[in-house]
Amino acid sequence: MTDNNPTSIQAYQKKWHMNIGVVIFGIIFVYLAVTVLMYLTENHISAYEVREGSILRDNAYTGFILRDEVVVPAEADGYVNYYALGGSKAGAKTKVYTLSNRELEFADTSSEEASKLSAEEQAALLVKIQAFSENFKEGQFQDVYTLKDYVASVMDSRSSQNRQAQLDAMAGQEGSGLQIYSAASDGIIVYSTDGYEDITVDKLTEDVFARNDYTKKELKNNAKVRMGDPVYKLIRDDRWSIVIPLDEDISKEMAELKSVKIRFAKDHETATAGFSIHTSGDMYLGVLTLDSSMIRYAEERYLDLELILEDESGLKIPKSSVTNKKFYIIQEDYLTQGGNTKETGVLVETGEENPEFKKVNVYDRDQDSGMVYLNTDAFDEDTLLVKPDSAETCVLNKTKNIKGVYNINKGYAVFKQVNILCESDDYYIVESGSDYGLSNYDHIALNGENVKENDVVF
Repeated sequence: MTDNNPTSIQAYQKKWHMNIGVVIFGIIFVYLAVTVLMYLTENHISAYEVREGSILRDNAYTGFILRDEVVVPAEADGYVNYYALGGSKAGAKTKVYTLSNRELEFADTSSEEASKLSAEEQAALLVKIQAFSENFKEGQFQDVYTLKDYVASVMDSRSSQNRQAQLDAMAGQEGSGLQIYSAASDGIIVYSTDGYEDITVDKLTEDVFARNDYTKKELKNNAKVRMGDPVYKLIRDDRWSIVIPLDEDISKEMAELKSVKIRFAKDHETATAGFSIHTSGDMYLGVLTLDSSMIRYAEERYLDLELILEDESGLKIPKSSVTNKKFYIIQEDYLTQGGNTKETGVLVETGEENPEFKKVNVYDRDQDSGMVYLNTDAFDEDTLLVKPDSAETCVLNKTKNIKGVYNINKGYAVFKQVNILCESDDYYIVESGSDYGLSNYDHIALNGENVKENDVVF
């Protein structure tokens, strides 16, 4: 029998089951999304590691040398030959030169035996060459010429000794006609002239500093001279001056200086010179005065040098890290220790029978005035403080700005005072070792203006 009623199939709603894994994943996803969004929208604190460093600020100049020097004339006609070595010190009885009625012929001193250096000369030369080899840098090629000049002076000294021996032998011969002349006074012998021996600082012009038409005449052996012609120059005093041209801004900056450190480009030697400003017409001139080292540059008229205006060492930090923060200032007498602890704090008047102890961080102390600096964020303005063991009170309303940086060693920003020693275009050198300052390898916020006290560093 056929059943005409079709089978009835009814769909039942499927019961929903919570998937805990999906929920956890969703929570994590939301957390990550919020974290990324906060990271992208918040100001980031970039860190800078504090390191010891130095700043050297110097200016290069070419200076004009002024000295107490006199040109000594020949006392008769003849052919001149020299005893003393150029650049050497001479006493009043030191033999300096001879005059003869003819050119003198000297034995060849280029033989190995005649030019052989003494053991002392060889040792000194070896030390100089070794020092040059160990310290040479490609950027200081001038050192090559310094070594060359030293070697030449040693060889000239040996040659001069041989010449002196031959001159003595000639002078002892009967009828030689050789006249020997001693130094006019104590001083340093120089065998060149340039016409500037009598010039003074008042007579210096821009053309002099530009070396326009500057000529230097070398005085040589066996040259024919007439009576009154220059035969040598004598520098009679160790005190000397170097004059440098300055622009108006630099002259104003240096107006209060009484001394300055300088470095000579020729041999990299440094010295401290007295300093003064002199005006000549429209020119500002810096006058550097020294009383030593002149013999090294006795044959120079122009000298390249550097003025070392700043040379400070300490902790090197970027200028962008430094900011100003306002602090309350109170007398140190208002500080006390609370309860049974050794924590430093102050007593705040609350209107109750006993004032309330509040812990504070001291950011700096002024030893001269006895004032201490407290964070303005820790108190309301006009908070009344009570001096321990006294009825005296003070109102927190005196403030002062302090330069400092934000230390982020602990993951949050803590203000630290800095004492600036000197600066360059991008960096400060600040004092190290301060109780409230920075130490080597501290981490600070690179941009101090974007940070506040206790900001958390991600």
